[in-house]
Amino acid sequence: MPTLHTYRLFISHAWRYSEHYQRVVAFLDAANNFSYSNYSVPESNKFDQMSNAGLQEEIRDQIRPVQCVVVTSGMYVAHSEWIQFEIDFAKQLGKPIVGIKPWGSVNTPKAISDAADEIVGWNANTIVSAIRNVVP
Repeated sequence: MPTLHTYRLFISHAWRYSEHYQRVVAFLDAANNFSYSNYSVPESNKFDQMSNAGLQEEIRDQIRPVQCVVVTSGMYVAHSEWIQFEIDFAKQLGKPIVGIKPWGSVNTPKAISDAADEIVGWNANTIVSAIRNVVP
């Protein structure tokens, strides 16, 4: 059996909607023959009382070493300046982006449909396949 590759991922999300983040992590943790390192910060470790400039630098530090940015999307993405910042910074660095369609919704936020290299549904196999497809 070939050596398993460990993917370095940043999972973008809004802390107010941390259940989306937790669901993606659970999918990735349960995926067969898939190994990854998570560079994102869950709600339980969020940065409190940090200036906008400080938070921007923390986000940049998390995104720089990753191979792929995974964006969980709900319509809240259209109103999140931080998720847009993460998308913009990832694109600036040439990081591939996998967008996950909003659960139970027909529409994908424009910010994600414009930026994502692949857009998939809420399914462990499609998320893992998309990551494998976009990471060189």
